[in-house]
Amino acid sequence: MLILSILLCLYGILPSINGFAYAPNFITKIIESSSGIKPVGLLDITPSKTTDNDGQQPTSVQEVPVDDGEGREDDIVVRGPITTRFPPEPNGYLHLGHAKAVSFNFAVARAFQGSDTTEESRGRCHMRLDDTNPTKEDEEYVYSILEDVNWIQRGLSPFSSNLQVSEKEQGPWYGPVRKTSDYFHTIYETAIYLIQSGEAFVDELSADEMREYRGSLTEGGQESPYRNRSIEDNLKLFTEMKEGKHPDGKYVLRAKIDMSSPNLNMRDPVLYRIKHEVHQATGDEWCIYPMYDFSHPISDAIENITHSLCTLEFEDHRPLYDWVIERIVKGNIVTSSPRQIEFSRLNLKYTVLSKRKLIKLVDEKYVSGWDDPRMPTLSGVRRRGFPPSSIRLFCERMGISKTDSNIDATILEDCAREVLDEDSPRAFAILDPLKVTITNWEDDLEEFKIPRHPKRNELGERTVPFGKSVYIERSDYFDLDGPEGQANDNKPPRGFKRLLSNEKVRLKYAYVIQCDEVVRDPSTNEPIELKCTYYPETRAGVTPEGEARVKGIIQWVEASTGSKVQVMQYDRLFKAEEPGKESGDFTTDINKESLKIIKDVVVEPSVAKDALDTIVSIQDNKSSDDDKMYHSDLTYQFERSGYFALDSSSTDGNLVFNRVVTLRDTWNAPPPRKAKQPKNQQDNNKKKGRGGGGGQAPVVEDVRRIALRAGTILEAGPHPEADSLIVCKLDCGDIKEDGEADEPRTVVAGLAGKISFDDLINKKVVCIANLKPAKMRGIESTAMLLAASDGKEGDDETVQLLDVPDSVPNGELLSFEGKEIGDPDGMLKSKGALKVWDRVKAKLRVNDGGEATYVDEDDTVRKIMTSGGPVKVSSLTDCIIG
Repeated sequence: MLILSILLCLYGILPSINGFAYAPNFITKIIESSSGIKPVGLLDITPSKTTDNDGQQPTSVQEVPVDDGEGREDDIVVRGPITTRFPPEPNGYLHLGHAKAVSFNFAVARAFQGSDTTEESRGRCHMRLDDTNPTKEDEEYVYSILEDVNWIQRGLSPFSSNLQVSEKEQGPWYGPVRKTSDYFHTIYETAIYLIQSGEAFVDELSADEMREYRGSLTEGGQESPYRNRSIEDNLKLFTEMKEGKHPDGKYVLRAKIDMSSPNLNMRDPVLYRIKHEVHQATGDEWCIYPMYDFSHPISDAIENITHSLCTLEFEDHRPLYDWVIERIVKGNIVTSSPRQIEFSRLNLKYTVLSKRKLIKLVDEKYVSGWDDPRMPTLSGVRRRGFPPSSIRLFCERMGISKTDSNIDATILEDCAREVLDEDSPRAFAILDPLKVTITNWEDDLEEFKIPRHPKRNELGERTVPFGKSVYIERSDYFDLDGPEGQANDNKPPRGFKRLLSNEKVRLKYAYVIQCDEVVRDPSTNEPIELKCTYYPETRAGVTPEGEARVKGIIQWVEASTGSKVQVMQYDRLFKAEEPGKESGDFTTDINKESLKIIKDVVVEPSVAKDALDTIVSIQDNKSSDDDKMYHSDLTYQFERSGYFALDSSSTDGNLVFNRVVTLRDTWNAPPPRKAKQPKNQQDNNKKKGRGGGGGQAPVVEDVRRIALRAGTILEAGPHPEADSLIVCKLDCGDIKEDGEADEPRTVVAGLAGKISFDDLINKKVVCIANLKPAKMRGIESTAMLLAASDGKEGDDETVQLLDVPDSVPNGELLSFEGKEIGDPDGMLKSKGALKVWDRVKAKLRVNDGGEATYVDEDDTVRKIMTSGGPVKVSSLTDCIIG
């Protein structure tokens, strides 16, 4: 999405605003409608409903009807700058669910800047700590929350403010750090006002009695026998509560609303309770504390919040929010009328985000602490090495809606790969070292200048020494004469292109070597050293004239200059999509293999130097949180191993690196599937290839020559030159020869107006990956998306992309029910080969059950299958696929 946003900015289609690339959603439409301010930075922006006579954005608020996305219109009009807030409770560490709320609240405020250049008109986002429960709050949580919000907004411009803000409270938010406790006096005065107006009373029912009186979802509640106390008695008792004259639980203050309401939150909710606890901000000034549902709308109104954006669990609380706002405005306690709007919360597969469960993981030592790199806390993912921009990118791709969903963790990991691939320098690191001695090397050390990043020259070069002894990965040598060779019939694995005895391989950026002798451990017969010959004429990638090019390329580290480090190889903390769903105890689904510690990993000298420099810089760094340095800011792609970040436990004598993510997702990848063939047929296939007759291998049928693969749409936007076309970035799981993930493919499709961009982003789809690339209005398309159509013409046509289960890895070759796995052409580029696709396409249909199928020559209907089940369509049935 970020790449496409940049392209669209260049074409003048999309304004750029701090990387904010959400698609328009029901919340941005409500805000635009109620304020008359047109948002900027959204994908595929639609024209604003309100403009002035010159066609420009209005600078003043206009009275326009508001549609809240639920079919309701009212007369709420926003006055003043668009103002949002992020109000966490300081009773735990922030996690990935909070990241969505932080990112969206800040991004909305940035999007609604208005046309006036004065500060008073600009959008703003407040930072507020909702500290109303002193029994669970702690200064440790306060500091961690502010640090996390600073970090997640890192790289984006902060909201400017003329307010005097202490260095401690500076951050990306507008103004100082605010606290609900700052407003305790106003909240108390509001309670007094409600008592005086007869809309609140002091109750002394016990907690059990109150639950009994409350009723149920199907039955109304009963009024408390204390509901009709006189105003004088209520004021007296509430004053005594404040003065500490009563123990915890003796009395509560309740609103007097409606015990017969179908909404349980409106059945005389509690507004205040007694807690003789020292508050982390106010000390012992108070012994009564307001409930969240009472304090929150008052705090919003005091701060002139225009839109209180919260998650769906507060949807049933909105009537109470509005009830409180209506009364404090009526009583002239405040003049602002904020509006609460709910959106779906973030749920991640293979993860728990419940604060109670996270506390259990920490307290019972399932993890090393809140910042354990396996934890979904922001401090945990930061320590592991996830860049903040990757978290924001993930939130943008998830979008904003009213539909709860359980998101696959692979999407978050893909976002990290995308950012890390762009920003992380490359380096050689040998996780399982095998010594190689070059017997004909007679020189001292030689130095190679190697780019730090293959696509970013501005990152410069690193110096990599080379000499008589080097280390290579043990897996880059296949021991035909040892135990692994015996287990494989003394044959190398299919497609193995690395080092074999008496064979050649290229050491990347250096020389070609040949293995001449293997030194073995006498007790295990495992190789412990390879003695090799190097070829001086092959230096730096040169292939001498007349010699065959060596296909295998492996990495290496010179032995005497390499540094030993420790690698923490992390995997997911849970092995079940929904931990605890089957057993009722989420801890039974903990993945005991989630951490593998690898010692004596050998890295090239530049890595150790960079790490030591980073440690010194952190020790010397005295800057504020908004530009604070972290160990994990130092990231690398250790070639063919994954992305790694320096861990905060590192010292100059013990460097530790965390694996952030692998080069590609392997969690859900099925084992390789091979079509079993007789040996003579395999040999014929190798010699003859495709064709028929004359002793050649049988002709591969059309349907198996098509490369139908699973992919994920990463970005989508309009074609800059064609209204009927869209441009997508598609991850097809492509891997380059050196083992690195290849760039996403560009796909041009005639889907404009057929499917919204919101529905395309992060959608798992079926694509044809071996068609000849074709230019479509100036942009080359390198794959084709498969979609179902009801066959109607023009605007009446309904089109739906084929759905692939989220668990299916990108790049998986799809199969047809009852047939062997495909044997696709490398590319269908000849005219005859292209007809293969035409013949297959004519036999693709969606059946009555909404499943994608292929109708065989004998009219057998075969479902298109994945490792996660059949390919389906969301609602169309009995229709064509093309």
